[in-house]
Amino acid sequence: MSWCHTISIKLISFLSLIILMCGFSAAQQGGVAVSTVEVTPATMEAEVGQQVRFKAAAKDSNGRDLNLKPMIWFASPFDLAAVDESGVISLFNPGEVTVGVVIGGKTGRAKIIVKPARVTKIDISPVKPLPVLATEKLAVTARTASGDPRSQAPISYSSDNPKVAMVDAAGVVTALAPGRANVKATADGAASTVSINVVANTVLGVTVEPKTSSVRTGDVIRFTARVKDAGGEVKDPSLRWSVSGDGAAIEPDGGFVAERPGSYVVSASSGSQSGIATVAVSPRNVERELEVVGRATAKDIQMSEEWIIGNYMYVSTIFDKVFTYDISDPANPKLTDTLNVDARIVNDVSTTADGKIGVITREAASSRKNGIVFLDMSDPAHPKVLSEYTETVTGGVHSAFVNGNYVYLTDDATGSMRVIDFKNVKAPKEVARWQVESPNAREISGPEGVATHGRYLHDVQVKDGLAYLAYWRDGLIILDVGNGMKGGSPEKPVFVSQLRLNYNEMYGNGWLAGAHAVFRYKNYVFVGDEVLLDGFDITARNRVPARGIVHVVDVSNINHPRKVAEYEVPEGGAHNIWVLDDILYMGYYGAGGRVLDVSGELRGDLYRQGREIGRLFTGAADGFRPNLPFTWGAQPDGKGLVYFNDINSGIWIVKLGKLRQKGSTSEPGK
Repeated sequence: MSWCHTISIKLISFLSLIILMCGFSAAQQGGVAVSTVEVTPATMEAEVGQQVRFKAAAKDSNGRDLNLKPMIWFASPFDLAAVDESGVISLFNPGEVTVGVVIGGKTGRAKIIVKPARVTKIDISPVKPLPVLATEKLAVTARTASGDPRSQAPISYSSDNPKVAMVDAAGVVTALAPGRANVKATADGAASTVSINVVANTVLGVTVEPKTSSVRTGDVIRFTARVKDAGGEVKDPSLRWSVSGDGAAIEPDGGFVAERPGSYVVSASSGSQSGIATVAVSPRNVERELEVVGRATAKDIQMSEEWIIGNYMYVSTIFDKVFTYDISDPANPKLTDTLNVDARIVNDVSTTADGKIGVITREAASSRKNGIVFLDMSDPAHPKVLSEYTETVTGGVHSAFVNGNYVYLTDDATGSMRVIDFKNVKAPKEVARWQVESPNAREISGPEGVATHGRYLHDVQVKDGLAYLAYWRDGLIILDVGNGMKGGSPEKPVFVSQLRLNYNEMYGNGWLAGAHAVFRYKNYVFVGDEVLLDGFDITARNRVPARGIVHVVDVSNINHPRKVAEYEVPEGGAHNIWVLDDILYMGYYGAGGRVLDVSGELRGDLYRQGREIGRLFTGAADGFRPNLPFTWGAQPDGKGLVYFNDINSGIWIVKLGKLRQKGSTSEPGK
């Protein structure tokens, strides 16, 4: 579970390469003085999936074309587009793309507005028989050929029998007379039809249960409605739920949740009849004190990941080092060893469950042999290199998850998942490869060799024989790697299901954005987005703007994952997640460390529901960026302490204390 893979490698190494080329380009191109570089066309529009070509001309101070060849083309953000050595741009996702070229030490740029892919399919949920005078909001989702939802695509509606059932511009159907009608939804030339069966309004009454309830914000109540006609109780009736007031919501299945304290009236309607129930909602009041017990820092080095096991903590860095700390006294963590490896970034660090073997991931090694390194942890205070695996993953590994004698890792170069068997740890071997088959993914030659663009895997977690993959713009993917439901195994991963999200609609242009972190807990998978400004520099001393939502995905039906809730901190960006005993711990970048109550059923906006237990400000005067938090993640030790890791200020060891008194305004952790 780490940060920005290719966001880091493609950005840092690529910019370094441009700087080197710019520095030597005049000599390499005959000493000709280039004044300007013009790229044509300067702006253009295109669609996802297209390939477009630009022309570049280097000119002297008099405007004369010098007839020089480009040294390098580039395109950003990396998750929207890529360019080959001839200047052909491949477009993967919608947004605003900057295209650039370097000639003779000068850079020219152009812009592409990439329009969303066209709607090719419209999903409409079936509609139960509607009594006359009933209304129903159609559940409609427009999708592209790749399956991405297009919630902002204009949809038009029509009914082939408006005297029976009419439909308005919002997709609300009104039943007018007994009979049948077909309602069509159309977008971008794609269309889908749902049959509406209108029956006589024989409803005599509607009752809602429970009649009254008292709950806290964030608690979910499942209301049911009994509909009766002359023949008795109606089975599986058509219902329209509503709730009075601003601050609560009820879904079509009768699930109610409130964000704000207050009194609410819930209504269920069928035909011309309705029934009501009331809900009294009180504040959740779950905030607790966070007491900083200890801290570990490293001067002028940014820490990245951490792994807590027993009395030791292992910390990787955005550098070539892995630190080992004795945390038997949490108030005074002691550095016992520093392991140096060939890498500019060591992202993940973890161990087997028994703590005997460690695994670290590498990016930007000077030898270009990145991959993973296995560590002998028999002396936990002094890890030693046992072996390494680089054969099929020399392009870099961002994240890795250890499960039994297998490592599930992300391959930077191809955007695939690799499974490495280390039963013989001195001779680890790849036993499987799995990748999403994206229609827009392409292999493109560049200054660092051939790499796959348009496909990027960021994080993997394996639990109970299922692998959960944060597949950036391809969303959440679930694989059978030994569960048995699809006949999968570590050697033969088998696709189970996928949840796609539309990141351009969520965050707009100018952001690198995608599914970054995954964590399975009970019937939910928490999927954290990483959202950073295009062109950011993680090593810069200034603030790094970030955003990001944590999507709560219900996987009780593993074949049909569905988003049911979300958690977003307005002032920060989501990063790594850990859940234990109904509490979610995470690093929220500039918003510091966060602790969240995830008990019970989850629906709606968890932030607005007051589920936050605590907030830790991790800015420090002695930090890499003084007084600027950039919290990476958190790991509870299961013994009452949680370890927050901040790349600017190091490791914060925190105790979760008693409930905070009402009216307290102190900032935890300061």
